[in-house]
Amino acid sequence: MIGIVYALISAALFGISAPFAKILLGDVSPWLLAGLLYLGSGTGLAIARQFWRGAETQLQRADLPWFGAAILAGGVAGPVLLMFGLAQSSAAEASLLLNLESVLTLLLAWVVFKENVDRRLLIGAVAIVIGAVLLSWPADMGGSPDGGPDGRLGGGFNWGPVLIAGACLAWAIDNNFTRKVSASDPMQIAMVKGLVAGIVNVAIALLAGAELPSGPVILSAALVGFLGYGVSLTLFVLALRHLGTARTGAYYALAPFIGAGTAILLLGEPITTAFIAGGVLMAIGLWLHLTERHQHEHVHEPITHEHRHVHDAHHQHEHPPGTGPEPHAHLHQHARLIHKHPHYPDMHHRHRH
Repeated sequence: MIGIVYALISAALFGISAPFAKILLGDVSPWLLAGLLYLGSGTGLAIARQFWRGAETQLQRADLPWFGAAILAGGVAGPVLLMFGLAQSSAAEASLLLNLESVLTLLLAWVVFKENVDRRLLIGAVAIVIGAVLLSWPADMGGSPDGGPDGRLGGGFNWGPVLIAGACLAWAIDNNFTRKVSASDPMQIAMVKGLVAGIVNVAIALLAGAELPSGPVILSAALVGFLGYGVSLTLFVLALRHLGTARTGAYYALAPFIGAGTAILLLGEPITTAFIAGGVLMAIGLWLHLTERHQHEHVHEPITHEHRHVHDAHHQHEHPPGTGPEPHAHLHQHARLIHKHPHYPDMHHRHRH
């Protein structure tokens, strides 16, 4: 299914970005780097949109409250927490901890937004959480009495994983809010989020005393941001459209494994017992998510909306004069329909179970 492909490529791009962001932290303050990554994302997509625009529905006025909240959570708070967390954690450890985003996304979609989640997805989520706990358990309970440069307070507590978990929660909120606007142009969504979040974070970092790095470092951050945040987010929104929030978040759990592998190969970080045990549990959880199959008789109630589509079982309607070739976007109506087929909670399957 095309939604799964979108989710996996999105996960791969974001996963690879974490170790490269860790390298850039040697030359840039965490808050400024968060801003540069998103600014590179938004700027790169703005340039890309000058050369390619698909038949997509633009953001509507009704989308703005959800979209604004998504930007604040995922575009401002999330990357700042991640950069500070990366500064106090190894890149491999941080990459695997990012699995928490998929679990928190799933829980919010299930508990708050009432999206269908079955037993298989829940068991997979539990495996991921246990793996994350193993990974973040303090190795040295003695620690540094004053916290020191490793980010540990008295008693051996490491604030790095806590900050990364906070970033995961912010992105989980963002993911569920972004689903509300996923019928609109995904590149426009990612571009606006990148520009707004980038400008805000760069401005705050500079006001707080951060200094701009050299030109090559800025360009490197922009490239990492464009691929790991901009292109990744565009594909993520497309996946939300096809799979729903919980399942897109589940597939996205692949990102930390790719990031961890990249960190080990690129940075020479050690492979510890906790790393292996946590990784195995997370892999089991991901496998359970990937092998889920959902099918039952369901009802499509009448609805009128606008989004990019082709004529399939769910789109049998007449077209106004001048409608372009498929895929295309225009306001259309869905009649009541009852049928049975494998499906995900996409924009046409948000029914009760």
